[in-house]
Formats: sequence, C-alpha cells, structure tokens
Amino acid sequence: MKAAAFLLLLTISLAPGKLVTRTVDYTDASGRPLEGYIVYDDVQSGPRPGVIIVHDWRGLSDYTKMRAEMIAKLGYIAFAADIYGKGVHLNSVPEFSQEMAPYKADRTLYRTRAHAAYDAFLKQPEVDKSRIAAIGYCFGGTGVIEMVRDGLPLKGAVTFHGGLDARPVTPGAKITAPVLALCGAADPFEQPADMLAFIQQMHDIGADLKIVEYPGAQHAFTDPGVDAWHLDGAKYNASADHKSWQAMKEFLHHVFQS
Repeated sequence: MKAAAFLLLLTISLAPGKLVTRTVDYTDASGRPLEGYIVYDDVQSGPRPGVIIVHDWRGLSDYTKMRAEMIAKLGYIAFAADIYGKGVHLNSVPEFSQEMAPYKADRTLYRTRAHAAYDAFLKQPEVDKSRIAAIGYCFGGTGVIEMVRDGLPLKGAVTFHGGLDARPVTPGAKITAPVLALCGAADPFEQPADMLAFIQQMHDIGADLKIVEYPGAQHAFTDPGVDAWHLDGAKYNASADHKSWQAMKEFLHHVFQS
C-alpha cells in the first residue's frame, strides 16, 4: 500500500503543469520600446534557472515562441528577447534582411538591445538571477556571442548556426560564459576565415568554447519552415535539429549545476 502511494505521489510530482505565458514591456538605454515573451511551467514554485532566447532575422516570431515553450518544458523559465522593437512585424525575406542589417553592422547597438533583455529578465520574480543562460538561432546565434563579448554574467551561451566572426570585446568586460557553437558543416553562410578568427578570439579571451559540426547540415538547419524561403544554402535537417537540441539540453544541465 505504501509503495502504491509512493508511486502515485511520484507520478503527480512528475506530471507537467500548465505553461504560463506573458508579454513583458521594457526599453533599451535609449528608451526604445521593446516587448519580450515569458514562458514557464507552473508545476514548479519559486525561482528557477532562466534562458534568454534571441530570435533569428524574422524577429520575435512564432518559431522563437515555440522554442521558448520547449525550453519551459525542460523546467526553466524562458524569455524570448526582442531586438528589433515593439510593433515590428516582418513578412518577407527582403524585410528580414533589411531589418537585420543595422545590428550586424553595429554590434554596439546589438549589445545594447541584448543587455536590455537581460536586465528585463532579471526583474522577473520566477527567475533565479544567479543562473541565466542564453541561446540564439542564426541572427540570434550571433547575438548571444555579442552578449558573451559584452561580459554579461551568463552561465553559458549556445549559438545555433549563428554567424560567427571576431568583433571587439566591450572594454573592461570580464568573459566568464562557456560557449557551445552548434554549426552546419555544409553552411555556406559561415565563411572559413570568419570561423577561424572567431575561434582564435575565443581562445585569446579565455572563453571555454566547444564547436559541434553536423555533417551535411546547411544554414538554418533547425527550422522546419526554412525550405519555404527558397534560399540557396539554407535547408532544414531533422537529424541535426534533434542532435543539436540534445546537445543544448546537456550543456544547460551542466552549466546550471556548476
């Protein structure tokens, strides 16, 4: 009887709760209005590790929100950051490219927006402020590296098929976050010279870097909808998507336990 009661209690304790979502209005240092997206599983109580998700070139889309919900189901609180600004909604590849360009060119601006997201996340009562990591896809994968270069006190950063290169570190920044770079071995958008410069910079600044390349995977390999864009060199790869998600889960588990 006691064994049966224990098993019932265990089943209840492991049962998933309801995902709670809300939007978060915040601003960057210039006062630009931004709107993020919070999601967590209400089966837990009290602060829990948090994961910032930096969106791809489409902005804070349904895809980014889906990834945030997947993170929440792992037991974390997720915050989908807004880089472009509240009310910016994009619908085509030319719009994506045009909106992304200023942040790729001006990494200080990108860091300002990412720092604003970090500060907004710290204010959420459900997050353990001492255990925050960041992940990002494509354009967002570039963004999480800028967060590392900016010296934000992250427990770790994961970039999925992000544009990786070497850009100056914020003066006085203390680099502490380990980095996991999950890359497509057949990604034509990642130039070998840029990758080599990135690796050298991470070595020079003492960052703990691990790179995983997935054979045959092209750019945007985690996005099932990418094939509809008809972009040469960008293609969904189910195997690489699954394996990279597993690698991210193991990485987050490790850094949050350290």
